[in-house]
Amino acid sequence: MARLRRDPEAIFELYASAQRQDVRAREALKLAEAAQVRVIQVDSDRLDGMVGTRRHQGVVARVDARRRELKLADVLDSLDENALILVLDGVQDPHNLGACLRVADAAGAHAVVAPKDRAVGLNATAVKVASGAADTVPYITVTNLARALREMQEAGIWVVGAAGEAEKTLHQIDQKGPVAWVLGAEGDGLRRLTRDTCDELAKIPMYGSVESLNVSVASGICLFEARRQREI
Repeated sequence: MARLRRDPEAIFELYASAQRQDVRAREALKLAEAAQVRVIQVDSDRLDGMVGTRRHQGVVARVDARRRELKLADVLDSLDENALILVLDGVQDPHNLGACLRVADAAGAHAVVAPKDRAVGLNATAVKVASGAADTVPYITVTNLARALREMQEAGIWVVGAAGEAEKTLHQIDQKGPVAWVLGAEGDGLRRLTRDTCDELAKIPMYGSVESLNVSVASGICLFEARRQREI
């Protein structure tokens, strides 16, 4: 649905299950018709064979996989409000990446930034878990993450790393101005160079027995705290 709304030119054709006639399916077909996207009615077995799973919800789009590679400067130059950026330092699980994109969209983040190496990349699983957010939130991969963080700092963005051992909590960090939150990989946390490049570190206060949170959950807490402070 996000691709039909934002980039229908990238869709070659839409395959729709003839067995699905609910409101959501009709809405997708209506959008496709308005965008002049060719729709092919097929049975569910053919969709199963196309995607290798039954979890396709009755609609499959064949799309142009080529994308214009966004640069960090493209996003920074286009901002008309204080930046809110999520930086992921080596997230390996595509489900976590997809969930982080979904959280970033919900919080109105302007971009998600990640290194090209030692990270999962925007594969099909991540795109599906993102539930459309992969088409709404710019996902920027960089060769050198520390250099990208310094580029943000030069643009006036305060770079905050999430670390459980930090002295301050995220509630004690002023996030009314431009902020980039940096979260580390599952289990490993922030790499040393990433940690050293941050302007400061902050922690999420934990009141129970668990020691850490899933990276997508932590991302949501950090980003929405920034939004909360800006609305006060």
